Amino acid sequence: MPAKKIIPCLDTKNGKVVKGIKFIDMQDIGSPPQMAEEYCAQGADEVTLLDIAATLESRQTTLGLVAETAKRVSVPLAVGGGIRSADEMGAVLKAGADKVSVNSAAVKDPSVISESAERFGKQCVIVAIDAKRIGDRWEVITHGGTKSAGIDAVEWAKRVEDLGAGEILLTSVDADGVKDGYDIPLNRAIADAVTIPVTASGGCGKIEDFYEVFSQTNVSAALAASVFHYKQFTVGEVKEYLKDRGVQVR
Repeated sequence: MPAKKIIPCLDTKNGKVVKGIKFIDMQDIGSPPQMAEEYCAQGADEVTLLDIAATLESRQTTLGLVAETAKRVSVPLAVGGGIRSADEMGAVLKAGADKVSVNSAAVKDPSVISESAERFGKQCVIVAIDAKRIGDRWEVITHGGTKSAGIDAVEWAKRVEDLGAGEILLTSVDADGVKDGYDIPLNRAIADAVTIPVTASGGCGKIEDFYEVFSQTNVSAALAASVFHYKQFTVGEVKEYLKDRGVQVR
């Protein structure tokens, strides 16, 4: 079994790292390049940079911020937010990203996934799925957590894999920022439905949450933000904790 990855996430707005609850009530935290560099020093396996306002503001991710952050990191940099086409994905990769995630644009036009995979390789293409429990299923949510697409999240995950996505970044809208732990049923359902790597996101509030999601689901990585931003523990401390409990980490 491949080693599990720990990924700090930098949600950005107006060039600053921000954090909120269920995608709202954002507060400024700090500088993306500086924080990314710090997380690399702690042993992060990747860093994710998400421009959470780009889609709502109908603009592309800020390329200058991507380039500045890429210069400061020594691990793969994944970037998302406002990517609407394969051409825009190419521009983000050229700016220094190693992987690019698409969400709302892929729901609107799934050919963005297949075209991007053909042009840049599936290893560069992440499909971000924001999912919320509605009735007896999880539905795909777009536009920064503001619109329901009316699509079953498990079925969408299967489809994006068929279209050529290399990874899925799965965020539980219900759990985001609440700090009650990852949404185990959601992560289990998606990870069991596909063969590509799934990164769990949304809800991490204590170090035990990492062990829970790795021991109870087949996700390949766990992403977290506030627990690292507010220095509850470091990436290195998470890895040592997991190693002590028999979880293979990088």
